[in-house]
Amino acid sequence: MFIPKESRIAVFSYLFKEGVCVVRKDTRSQTHPQIEGPTNLEILMLMKSLESRGFVRITFSWQYNYCYLTDEGIEYLRTYLALPAEIIPNTHKKQASRPDMRDREEDKYAGGRPAFRGGDREYRGREGGGGGFGRGGGV
Repeated sequence: MFIPKESRIAVFSYLFKEGVCVVRKDTRSQTHPQIEGPTNLEILMLMKSLESRGFVRITFSWQYNYCYLTDEGIEYLRTYLALPAEIIPNTHKKQASRPDMRDREEDKYAGGRPAFRGGDREYRGREGGGGGFGRGGGV
């Protein structure tokens, strides 16, 4: 299938920027939600071509193709798009480390554990009688 160079560059640059591309298995659709220009069929065929060369790994689930860029695909797209080595896909970037769950809980209860509130102690006294809900003790 012949795909115009502008469409190919648009798809390749989006794939390199994100590191992953989601393509619906719909050959009649004329648009793709994230990529302007190429049709859904053109994107689908480009991903199949890249998969056959080992540059993309495709996982199919519920009428959608999830296309993941491999290390060889990163090198191929970097040379095809003439990008420097410092630019990497978003899926390969390191995220800022998040604090541990224990650290956040310690900050939350810095002044000590909160006093017990709620439960059956609010509406029933120690004697167990009174108009509360619970076992026995009816009047």
